[in-house]
Amino acid sequence: MKEQAFRYLLLFWAAFGLIAGCAKVSSPSGGPRDREAPVIVKSSPANGTVNFRGKEIVITFNEYVVLDRINEKFMVSPPMKLKPRVFTRNKDVRIQFNEALRDSTTYTFYFQDAIRDLNEGNAINNYQFVVSTGPVIDSLSVTGNVAGSVNLDPPENTLMLLYSQLADSFAVKHLPDYITRAEFNGEFRIDNVKPGNYRLYALKDLDNSKNYNNPDEEFGFYPETVEITPEKNYLPVKKDSAEIKPDETDLKVKAAKASDKPAAAIAGSGAASSQAGTSEKTLVEPPEIGEYQVFLFQAEKKNHYLTSSRRPLAYQMIYTLSLPPENLGFGFHIPEVEEDKYFIENSRNRDTITVWLTDSTVYNKPLLSTIVEFPFTDSLGITALKTDTFTMRYLAPRPARSKVVKRTPYKINFGLRAGQLKPDIRVKITAPLPFADPDTTGIWLFETTKDEKLKIPVSFRKDSANSCIYYMDTDLQAGKSYLFIADSAAFKSIYGDFNDSTGIKFSLLTPDAYGKLTLNIKNHSGGRIVQLLDKSEKLVREKYMEEDGPVEFTLLDKGTYRVRVIYDLNGDRRWTTGDFTLHRQPEPVSYYPTEIDIKANWEVEQNWDIGKKNVKDARLLNIKSPARR
Repeated sequence: MKEQAFRYLLLFWAAFGLIAGCAKVSSPSGGPRDREAPVIVKSSPANGTVNFRGKEIVITFNEYVVLDRINEKFMVSPPMKLKPRVFTRNKDVRIQFNEALRDSTTYTFYFQDAIRDLNEGNAINNYQFVVSTGPVIDSLSVTGNVAGSVNLDPPENTLMLLYSQLADSFAVKHLPDYITRAEFNGEFRIDNVKPGNYRLYALKDLDNSKNYNNPDEEFGFYPETVEITPEKNYLPVKKDSAEIKPDETDLKVKAAKASDKPAAAIAGSGAASSQAGTSEKTLVEPPEIGEYQVFLFQAEKKNHYLTSSRRPLAYQMIYTLSLPPENLGFGFHIPEVEEDKYFIENSRNRDTITVWLTDSTVYNKPLLSTIVEFPFTDSLGITALKTDTFTMRYLAPRPARSKVVKRTPYKINFGLRAGQLKPDIRVKITAPLPFADPDTTGIWLFETTKDEKLKIPVSFRKDSANSCIYYMDTDLQAGKSYLFIADSAAFKSIYGDFNDSTGIKFSLLTPDAYGKLTLNIKNHSGGRIVQLLDKSEKLVREKYMEEDGPVEFTLLDKGTYRVRVIYDLNGDRRWTTGDFTLHRQPEPVSYYPTEIDIKANWEVEQNWDIGKKNVKDARLLNIKSPARR
């Protein structure tokens, strides 16, 4: 009995020790972060299948995957009227067709980097799946670059379209034969193309129509027919990061069947490829510079119409036109109101018309009926004057209870700031409402030194086109210091608003505080516009040149600049955009190959050969890398 009790006690302590050992607390061992993209283990049908008749494609990965912005990234070439349904199920990506596939057609399904693993978001880059409904896989490719026509930078989210029908109307009314999306650096490649003659276009597709049916879309076209032949357009298959690797559970079956798969003929290559099983393709990177270059442009508006009419103030009415009225003009009147009770001003390019009401019996009315004549283009493309009536409404804001509505202050910008100014400054005084004549008895300008103030004459000149602008006509001298004083109510609006009293001390620097740039331009016959830009390519100044020679930019602030030349082919002294209907390319531009640093009291002189057009050094390109989401 004692022996049996001892045996139970021994078993108890052994079990307790085992449980305690298993329950021992320890830190979990971490591993390296998963940075591998999902890997394809099989697909149905195989990538590269010919004589395909199915209604669905299933691609199976070695792990669970998700689709990132699939509606934006997924594309089919040639495009389908009804976009396929693309979705995930477990470790599968499925493509289900909503329409029958065309006979004897090679289909390329572009995923870009939409397929990612579930946990870490690692993407398969440049993945595409190819099947053919005929006996061959078309294997020719078209490569090139697309750029903005003014800045020569790679545009974002640009489609490249290839049409076998050469008439212009097909780019406007029909889907392309082949399509792809350009990379973020402007490079593009259209794969699996048949031999033949094509038209090549670039498009910023605003309405997802995949054709140029909207004049507001940016568009570009290659000026010549693109001839695609096996001799020059056969490129090895584009590399992606989704190598097919056998699933370990199915390894023996796959190995047994691999040698039995039929080879898929490659049209145009004169060779065969074993794409019908695992993806045993010859993989190389695409060329950096393609054969074709296309420039995107925004077409000029051609239709005339009134875009807006509004009354932001009781005494101000604004009408905006789609285009300047040219010779047709613009007519305006208010029934039963004399013309001396208002005046009309045009913007610099004459597409905005402002009416200032000057009689309180008119502008105090909340509703005013106005009759306007403006150019209008009808559905047949004929432009003529159209007369229409617009009711202009202004409701004064109601004050909150026990509060009084304060009139908006008459804020005047005197075109001066305290501190040091450029010696070539032109003092421009602006206000939100039309000026009355200034009261010069309340305005003083002094030249100052440490010991005294010397009063000097000051005069003003009204802008000929804009009643809200005055200019100071007094000559100011470099190296001098000044004090400008304006009493309260020295400047008034025609409605009785007036300025607060103002005093501004300022001085003009001497030219040696600035830099100078001289460019000796050669190798172009004809007019050109030379533009000086800041580092962000905002226009600083521009000069027009009729012929080769030097061009100077003086009184430059220290900093980094860029220079662009516009080749003025039509002599209108401005950059002219492209026109698809006229088969006119946008006027070419080129950039000076490097940035130019300007320092105070420095003169920089450079020679520039502008014989080659549409050139921008890669170091100057503004490329927006795609953000990972």
